[in-house]
Formats: sequence, structure tokens, C-alpha cells
Amino acid sequence: MSRHLPPLNALRFFEAAARHRSFARAAIELHVTPAAVSQQIKLLEDHLGTALFRRGKALDLHESAEEVLPLVSEAFDQLERAMLKIRAGGAGGPLIVSVPPAFAARWLIPRMDDFHAHHPDVEVHMLATRRLVDFAVEDVDMSIRFGDGNYAGVNAHPLMPEKIVAVATPALAAAIRSTAELAGTNLIEDDSHVRRGMFPDWENVLAATGASGTPLRIRRFSDADLAIEAATAGLGVTLAWHSLVATDLKAGRLAQVLNHAMPTSLGYHVLVPKNRMTLHKVTSFRAWLLEQAAKSREG
Repeated sequence: MSRHLPPLNALRFFEAAARHRSFARAAIELHVTPAAVSQQIKLLEDHLGTALFRRGKALDLHESAEEVLPLVSEAFDQLERAMLKIRAGGAGGPLIVSVPPAFAARWLIPRMDDFHAHHPDVEVHMLATRRLVDFAVEDVDMSIRFGDGNYAGVNAHPLMPEKIVAVATPALAAAIRSTAELAGTNLIEDDSHVRRGMFPDWENVLAATGASGTPLRIRRFSDADLAIEAATAGLGVTLAWHSLVATDLKAGRLAQVLNHAMPTSLGYHVLVPKNRMTLHKVTSFRAWLLEQAAKSREG
């Protein structure tokens, strides 16, 4: 049976550009120029006979492209898992870890040199995805997930609890001396977390502090990483999970606003299927993760 598929390379460029909402960021991921990304997107649009993006100051997806993006991302995830399975060849192959994208980029990857230095025998392959892994059918050794720790059928190890903090550039944070001044500045909102009920929105946060009634200037983003990048670029104040901005706070790229923090009952957990619990590569990585999390809390 012949398959009627668009050019897969162009589809790969579309998935990266749509996920990042940026040709430039997709180009960095794919190790090409933004012009090459634009060229491949145009090739795909010509093949499909329809526009995929609204091009302007911001890069937005058309509704039909937004609808199929999760399916395209999942298809590439499956392809990647298939290739990793071929390469793995059993327990002695690389360690395959599923990790939420923002956590991977902002917490895990900056620490990976330390793991490789202490465990040069373990090759780690990361699958960046937000969805829960089905260990029964997927060739994944372990995963890191964010939630309340209630995961059926697997061993769940608490990695670190989470709290929500308000952050901005040091200059902007220093200029905000009251909740009234906070309400009057540009506010950045991570729509993805608000929609899933993991974050309060700015209106509720400020209402709880008594600074309500002021029309708010809210800039919305569809991803935690984009919201944090916007705050780092000086576009306003955002609410963020502390673990995702801890490195930026320590380096002085961001600062906490009004010492505002909200504890939560949520956190990151290491999930391991029972049939992988004793594998050397799994036990080594799990122990290292717990050690790094402990250091983060101390720091």
C-alpha cells in the first residue's frame, strides 16, 4: 500500500517551528539557518496547498495546523522510539528517559555533564514529551513526570517538591515595591499551565493580595519555557515553577519579585516500571537524579 505523505524533512521542520513558535529557535534545534527553516515550511505549504502559519510580529499557527501538531509530534516521537529500539538491542543499550521539555531544557540538561563524568558507561537518550509514558508498550526505561505522585503500576520516587514564584529581570524586580506596582506592570502568563489548572492566573493571584480592580496588561504564551524566556528578555513578570528558574535566579538573569512564592502539593517524580528497577543504567541515573535534586534544595 502506497502512502501519501508530504516531504518528511519539511514536516520535521514544521514540527520544530510550530513547537517553538519560532523559525529561529527551530533553526537552532535543527542546526540550520532560519532561512532554511522558512524554505522547508514554504515547501510543505505548497505541497499541502494551504498556509500553516500566520506570519507577523509573532508566529502563530492556523487552526488546522494547531489541531494536527500533537499528532505530528507524536508521530516523530514514535519514529524516534523505533530507531532507539533498534540501536538499544536490550538492557545493555542506551538509557531511554522521557522528560517534560521545559524541565529537560532548564534543569536536567545543564547537569548532564556531571552524570556523564561519573557514569561514562551509560549513554542517555532523552525523549522530550509532556504525556505519560505507557511502559507496557513503549521502549522507555524511566521517566520524570510532574504531578501529585499518584502513578499506578510503576515505582514512583519523589524527586523535588515545587513552588510557584514571581520572577522578572533584576532591574524590573527592584522597581516593583508593592502589589499595586506589580499589578500595574506587564504580566506574563503561561496559558498551558493555567488551562490545566496547575497555575492560578494573574487576576486571581493579585485579587488574593488585595490588588484587584486594576485593568491588567497580560502577555500570554503557550509554553512555560517561552514565558520564562519572555521574562528574561525584560517583557514583564511571570509566574514560574521554582525549579525551572533556579539556575537563572542563581546566575542573576532573573530575580524574585516581592519575595512572592506559593507552595503547592505538586512536584517532580521519577517513574520506573517494575521490570526495569534493577538495571544498572536505571539505578545509576535514578540515584544521580536524587543526588542532584538534594543539591538543588540545598543551593
